[in-house]
Amino acid sequence: MTSSSPSAAVSAATVSTGTADPAGNAEQNEHAVAPAGRSRSRAAWLVPGLGLAPFVIYLALFFGLPVALIAFNAFRRKDPASGMTSFSLQNIDDSLHGVYRAALVHSIQLAAVTAFASTILGLLLAYAISSGRSGLLKQLTATSAAVLANFGGLPLAFLFVAVVGGAGVLTKILQSTFGLSLQDDLHFNLFSLTGVEVVYLYFLIPLMVLVITPALEGLRPQWREAAENLGATGWQYWRLVAGPVLLPNLLGSALLLFCSSLSAFATASALTNGTLAITPLQIDTAVSGNVLTGQENLAAALALDMIVIVVPLTLIYQYLQRRGARWLR
Repeated sequence: MTSSSPSAAVSAATVSTGTADPAGNAEQNEHAVAPAGRSRSRAAWLVPGLGLAPFVIYLALFFGLPVALIAFNAFRRKDPASGMTSFSLQNIDDSLHGVYRAALVHSIQLAAVTAFASTILGLLLAYAISSGRSGLLKQLTATSAAVLANFGGLPLAFLFVAVVGGAGVLTKILQSTFGLSLQDDLHFNLFSLTGVEVVYLYFLIPLMVLVITPALEGLRPQWREAAENLGATGWQYWRLVAGPVLLPNLLGSALLLFCSSLSAFATASALTNGTLAITPLQIDTAVSGNVLTGQENLAAALALDMIVIVVPLTLIYQYLQRRGARWLR
């Protein structure tokens, strides 16, 4: 009894003065701090969420909603006899047969050829720019590439017609000076599929320069010095070191160019007046109502075909970009 009295007195004193034991204080502090921490956590999530809200709304209205409407209408078919509309696969079937199938093949061919050519030419141009020592040249090239990559449509078509069209400046100079005809001797027709491919290179090569230049500049000089110190030749350095590092970015850039070329519309429409057999121009024709009775939703089916092609390629492009960025940080 005499031994427990002092400790009991001390405990009573500490409780009465508010100086409780450390374990009790820690528990009380945790309960007090937890709501504040949760509030800060919610704020940390809420502020970026509010900042992204306009973008999410914009994306939902001008991307998600149109895609949903396209997918919905692509499977809706109107019966010419009864006038009733019902779900059907007939629009999809029509879009993959006949002239529409040929147009889709031409579109893929156009996109593949232009993507391959612009990937090679753009890579060489970007390497020449990034390996140069002139900062002014790099800035001028980057600015020019950004402008030219977005230069298309009617102005671009007029530019080529003025230079290599039937009465273009270069066409007349070749005829008067060398007796050469672009169409008869060189078999170049600006208003054909080949002519459109040449025109597409005008904005695809600068686009390739824009997307591949950061990857080329990410190659560290130490990697080349280490390879040379180990006795590697220039070809071995590019084949075993720089090539594998650049490959994901190179493939991703080629896919980006393919998608850009596949979906291009205005330049081909302005050059050929809508007569070229490619899917974007056929969508325009179908939207204008130039279809058979009952095919009112054929444009949606054609658009859905292109979405089915582009979406997987875009996802692969994103994966390749993330994979390539690991080495170039």
